[in-house]
Order: sequence, then structure tokens, then C-alpha cells
Amino acid sequence: MTSSAPGAGPTVLVTGGSSGLGAAVVTAVARAGGRPLVLDRHRPADGVPWVECDLADTRAAERATRELAERNGGLDAVVTAAGTDVPGKLADLPGETWEQIVAVDLLATAAVVRAALPYLEASRGNVVTVASTLGIKAVSDATAYCAAKFGVVGFTRALAAELAGRIGVTLLIPGGMRTAFFDERDPQYKPGPDANLNEPADTAAAIMFALSQPPGCAVREMVVCAERETSWP
Repeated sequence: MTSSAPGAGPTVLVTGGSSGLGAAVVTAVARAGGRPLVLDRHRPADGVPWVECDLADTRAAERATRELAERNGGLDAVVTAAGTDVPGKLADLPGETWEQIVAVDLLATAAVVRAALPYLEASRGNVVTVASTLGIKAVSDATAYCAAKFGVVGFTRALAAELAGRIGVTLLIPGGMRTAFFDERDPQYKPGPDANLNEPADTAAAIMFALSQPPGCAVREMVVCAERETSWP
């Protein structure tokens, strides 16, 4: 992704591209000369093509993916950066809340990738899925998030085996980042003022590295976190 002409490079669909890591990826793609597209409930940065979509509705996510791909002449990559979490004890979380976390974090990941496959096969493109360090290390009060992110790890590893030689597949395992992800949590679940968090732009740079590899060279998995991240290893 080294084109110098804005919009002339690869077309990259980013879920959750209006904020946090997703917005950082959108910025990085645009700066590299690519064309970012966004699926989100909220409008992304000015001028970025997008479709409003509640990713918890996986059929809607599939339709929105196809709509953006058709409207923009296909896809070269997909980055599934959308994510949500509501920490709490299993017995205390309403079933609807628990299932929405899994739907957005896991089921929508599969739905968007599934809908994008024909376009990515045509372009010999790439997928980067976003798991979490809590996709490889379980903690209390995070049953839904851990279930979803562990699922993303398994899904991506199986997908890489399934699509080998046709589409590049990378699993990203990020640690905590300085985003609004933690803003609406109860105080006991918010990082403290001295928490070790990564800048989303640094994690986005790692994603761009994965997307920059030539066909046949696969970056299969990356752990990207603050140097003193406590949830890894």
C-alpha cells in the first residue's frame, strides 16, 4: 500500500471505522494512498464512504458489506476492528447484553468476512481480524468478551487454513489501547491513570504492515501491546 495518489491504492473495508482502532486504520489507509470504507453505527471522518450498520444484526452486516463492495468496485482487504464489551459477572449480565457482545465481536466478524470473500478472491486480497489478549488469556467478569475473542482466534486460524493460497489472513491480538472503549464502563472496570495502554495508531501501523505483504507471504499472527501489558502473556 505505497501509492502516492490519494484513493488510488487498495480498497480496505474497516468495521468500527468511526472511532478507536478502526478510525486509526482508516487514517492509516488513507495516508498510504488507499481507499478506506467503513461499516459502523456512527458516521466516520468526513468524506469516507460508509454504510450505517448495527453489526449485531449479522444479516444486515453481510448486506452492508456487499453494498460497499459493489458501490466501490470491489475490495482488496477487510479489517474487522469493531468491538464491544460490558464487563460483569455472568449472573448479573442480561442475556441480551451477553449475546450482543458475542454477536458484534465474533459473529459479525464471520459475517463480514463471509460476504467479502468473492471480492477478496477476485483481488487476491487480505483479511485482518482483531481479537484481543483476552482471546488467549481468560479473566473474571469477561465471559462474553473472552468467549467472543477466543472464538475470533479459532475462527481466524481455521480461515487461514481454508483460504491458504487464495486470500491472505492475519490474526491481530492487541492489548489495551487509549480509546473510548473503556469510557462507559463501571469504575472498577476502567483502566487506572497509570495503565499501560497502546496508542491505536501504533496498532494500526502493524495492521498496515500485514496488509503490505506481497501475495504468497503471510503474516499469520501478531501480538501488539504496550511494553508492560498485564494481560499478556
